[in-house]
Amino acid sequence: MIPLTLAEVAAAVGGRLAAADPQARVTGPVEFDSRKITPGGLFVAFPGEKVDGHDYAAGTVEAGAVAVLGTREVPGVPMVLVDDARDAMGRLARAVVDRLPDLTVIGLTGSSGKTTTKDLVAQLTARLGATVAPPGSFNNELGHPYTALKAGPDTRYLVMEKGARGIGHVRYLCELVPPRISVVLNVGTSHIGEFGSRENIALAKGELVEALPADGLAVLNADDPLVDAMASRTNARVVRYGEAPDADVRAEDVVLDDRGRASYTLVTPEGRAPVRLGVTGRHQVSNTLAAAAVARELGMPLAELAQALGELGLVSTRRMDVFDRPDGVTVIDDSYNANPASMSAALRALASIGRGRRTVAVLGYMAELGPYERDGHAEVGRLAAELGIDRLLVVGEPAAPIHEGATAVGNWGGESVVLTDQAAAVEVLRGELRPGDVVLVKGSRYRTWDVVDALREDAGSVGPTGGGAA
Repeated sequence: MIPLTLAEVAAAVGGRLAAADPQARVTGPVEFDSRKITPGGLFVAFPGEKVDGHDYAAGTVEAGAVAVLGTREVPGVPMVLVDDARDAMGRLARAVVDRLPDLTVIGLTGSSGKTTTKDLVAQLTARLGATVAPPGSFNNELGHPYTALKAGPDTRYLVMEKGARGIGHVRYLCELVPPRISVVLNVGTSHIGEFGSRENIALAKGELVEALPADGLAVLNADDPLVDAMASRTNARVVRYGEAPDADVRAEDVVLDDRGRASYTLVTPEGRAPVRLGVTGRHQVSNTLAAAAVARELGMPLAELAQALGELGLVSTRRMDVFDRPDGVTVIDDSYNANPASMSAALRALASIGRGRRTVAVLGYMAELGPYERDGHAEVGRLAAELGIDRLLVVGEPAAPIHEGATAVGNWGGESVVLTDQAAAVEVLRGELRPGDVVLVKGSRYRTWDVVDALREDAGSVGPTGGGAA
C-alpha cells in the first residue's frame, strides 16, 4: 500500500482515531489475518461470533502494526474506529487506487474461466510492468479491497477477478476499484440458482462494462452472443476476441496435441503469428485470446505476444493441472470447483488427452444450480457418454443425475457407478487403475481434491505439466 498517515486513513474511511497518533504512518500491508502482520502494517479487526479480530489487536501492535482498523476500542491499542470494518476496508482501497494515477485496473468476469484468465493476463502484464493480482479466486467484497491495497507507487497493472452472486455485486466491486479495461468471458449457468436465468447472469456480468469510463476498453467474447451484446451497454471502445471470423483478436487453424494443448494462428489487426500453448484444454484458446487482447491494448508487439502466450503456465492450484504418475497413469486435477461449462471443458480435455487410452472421470456435485440442478448434472453425464469416456465414478448422491444422464445414452460402451464419498472413489481407483489410464477429477469444492491427493501419494508423483481452469 502507499504510505498514509493515520489521519489520512481515518479521513478515507470516515472513521475516528482513538489512542492513536494522527501523524503515525502506515507503510506496510493491510492484513485481516493477525498472523500476517509485519512492521508498519495496518490490522483490520472483523467482529465475529466465534472469532473476533479485536481479541488479537494488542498482539498485532506488538508485532509491529501501526494501528488497528476496527469497530470498538481496545485499551492501549491505537485504533481507527468505524461502524463497519469491511466497508471501511473498501473505502480505503478506493482511496489508495485514486492516488495512483499511473495504475491501469483490469477487471475480469464470467461464469467460468475467471481465475485462469486473470492469471494469464497477470503473467502477460508482468512483462510490461509491476503487476498485482489476487491469489486464486479471491474475488469478493473482502478479496477485492485486500488485493487493491497491495498496489503501491510502482504498480502499473492491477488485475482483478470479479465474482457475483446477484445483480449489483459486480457494480459494487467496480465502485471499490474502478476498471479501465473490462473483460467479459462468457455467460453460463454457474450460480444460476441465485440469479434465476442466464439473462440475469448476463445483466450482472455486464455491469463490468457499464462501469468503464468513455476512454476505457471493453474486451468481449465474440463467440458468446450474450457477451457480444454487451457492446451496447458501454460508451467505451470495444475489442472483440474469439474464433468468430469478424473478431478483432482471433484464433484460426486450432489443433490439439496429445496432451490437449492447443496450437493456433493468432490474428490481429497488426498481422498473424503462430501460437503454441503450454496449458491444457481446448477452452484455453478462448482464455488466451482474452489475455492477448488485453496485452495487445497495452502495447505488447505481436511477435512478443505470440511467444509470451506459449510461455504461460499454471498459477492457481487444482485447475487443469495435468501430471503423470511413475506407473504411467495421467491425472487431470481440475478439482477446485465445477459448473456445467467447466465440466464440459474438462471432459473434452479428458477425451482429447485420453485418445487411444482408457479414460476415467471422477465427478462430484455441482453447487448453486437451483432448479437447473438435476438437468445440469444429467447433461454432464450425457456429454461424458457421448465423448466416449470409459468409466464414470460419480461421487455422492447429490451428483447421481450424472450417472443417470450417462446411462441413458443407449450406445455408450462405458460404465458408471455412484459412490458414497471421496474415500470410496479412492478405493475403486486403487483397485482398477492400470498403466496408460487417464483420470479426470472434478467437483464443486466438496473435498473432491482428496481423490487427487490420494492419487499423488499412492505413486509419489509430483509436479504439474500444464495449467488453467475452465
